[in-house]
Amino acid sequence: MNTSGPVDQGLRLIPFRGLRYVPERVGSLAAVTSPPYDVVVRPDGLHHLESADPHNIVRLILPQADTARDRHRQAADTLDRWLAEGVIAPDPNPVLYVYEQRNDEILQRGLIGALALSPAAEGIVLPHEDVMDDVVADRAELMRTTGAHLEPLLLTYRGDGGTPTGAGAVIDRTVLREPLLATTTEDGFRHRLWAVTDPSDRREIETDLARHQALIADGHHRWATYLRLQRERSAPGPWDYGLVLLVDTARHPLQVRAIHRLLRGLPVSRARKALTGHFRVQRVEGPLPRALDALAEAAAAGNAFLLAGDGGFHLVDRPDPALLARTVRADRPDAWRTLDATVLHSALLDEVWRIPDAPEHIGYIHDTAAAVEQAERLDATAVLMHPVREEVVRDLARQGVTMPRKSTSFGPKPATGLVMRSLALD
Repeated sequence: MNTSGPVDQGLRLIPFRGLRYVPERVGSLAAVTSPPYDVVVRPDGLHHLESADPHNIVRLILPQADTARDRHRQAADTLDRWLAEGVIAPDPNPVLYVYEQRNDEILQRGLIGALALSPAAEGIVLPHEDVMDDVVADRAELMRTTGAHLEPLLLTYRGDGGTPTGAGAVIDRTVLREPLLATTTEDGFRHRLWAVTDPSDRREIETDLARHQALIADGHHRWATYLRLQRERSAPGPWDYGLVLLVDTARHPLQVRAIHRLLRGLPVSRARKALTGHFRVQRVEGPLPRALDALAEAAAAGNAFLLAGDGGFHLVDRPDPALLARTVRADRPDAWRTLDATVLHSALLDEVWRIPDAPEHIGYIHDTAAAVEQAERLDATAVLMHPVREEVVRDLARQGVTMPRKSTSFGPKPATGLVMRSLALD
């Protein structure tokens, strides 16, 4: 994949009538937003969001009920009720949106719109991670039942750099105007949203994006869900497009963080004992930031992981070459074979610990401290990972090679709840 060179058919981002909260009907816009659904992993995090405002978006993206069917139906009923009550309302006309996130260190701007769907084989939008079928099935049923895209995916492309032209120039002009909304969320990020209404601006964006390809930075399961739901339809329509945020990383580089594993039912003592003869295991000093520094140092020399959950930290590195030769697929590029996530899943989870990759056995947690806290509370093992460099992700994507699922966490991620898409309005 070449995310900056010309392509036969590139990105096509079209306007839509965004669903947005009516500020006068909620406590605050910040109080109704949420991180993406897969980042809200702890019950206390879910309860915190639910209690922040009775209309928090988490009631739509992570509804609580006894069965999956009831959860999806509850989300649809809640969305319908909020629309009827005027808590959420559609914008009057289809538009593209400029979205800005910033804090004291980061400025990220991009375009939110409905992107024409395409399978990976067409080379327009490429994934870099595998997905879990059960998650796709759950998200698909939620989208079917609500008839809405509740969260924009995060996609990146590489512009030309230098003086902004095309979409970049439109974004720079647009942010000089008064925004549709502005709010600051509790993580310290300030969010602003503008509408792009001028037809000439939209044509400039369309011409520019048609030259580019995109990499899915965050939202692989939702993109797979878009494609699944599109295949279910026999006629062209709104299901041929998916809600996305497109960011030019030549102008706004993303941060890449690791996603950690929580191994339920596996105490650290048992995990360490099973590693004998396969990896070197040594205790490292805390607190957590100091232990992560030790992980980073070891990861610079090869595969390395940090185990936590018994009140201490244990560095796992120097895998047995014979173990890797026996367990890691030989028909993949060296960059894939040497990924920490590849070694973790192929050698450790499948061979050494023999843990099925299923939700009841493995949790995927973005926050490092949360992973450690949960492992200690459950007498489980947290496997803390070191981030993959962005250039490794892009190089593998260019080769059409997907990484093990939940290998990376790109950010900052768009806040959920600032703008949604109803398929009934398109």
